[in-house]
Amino acid sequence: MKRIAVLVVTLLLTGCTSASQEVAGELVSCSTVKTQSVSDPISLGCLDGSEGAAINGIKGPAIINVWGSWCGPCKEEFPILKSFYQKAQGDVELIGVDVEESSIKAGQSFVIKNGITWPNLYDSKGSSRKYFGMGVPVTWFISADGAVAYKHIGVIKNEIELISLTSKYLGVKL
Repeated sequence: MKRIAVLVVTLLLTGCTSASQEVAGELVSCSTVKTQSVSDPISLGCLDGSEGAAINGIKGPAIINVWGSWCGPCKEEFPILKSFYQKAQGDVELIGVDVEESSIKAGQSFVIKNGITWPNLYDSKGSSRKYFGMGVPVTWFISADGAVAYKHIGVIKNEIELISLTSKYLGVKL
């Protein structure tokens, strides 16, 4: 009887609360991505369909997060990245790289559905493998001169970890 009462109260309380406001994502142009000339550019398109950028020419301070809509661990990171991005805008550039998708539409839908609001490059041919290697998620920390300061393989577990890595490898305090 107690269990039923608890269940009824829980249902009543959850029915009275308003739904949380989910922010829709947007397909952001990659024209804001700062790059420099490199001798052997690895050029990727942009998930919004516009011109992309050479991933090995990105200047920092920047964080490049390599992901796929099919990747469970990648999905775990997006709430952390979204919260971080709200704090870091203007101090650190956040750039996604969508890899190994069945189609560009799959990546685009994922961005919209998951509230992603930063530029995302799209690797339709797997050409970024020679730069990033295989596997996702992976997060790269790019210094102001374009050098790779650090490569984090696997899931970023929380925002404190991401802020700490940003401070340690990019010298940016948030």
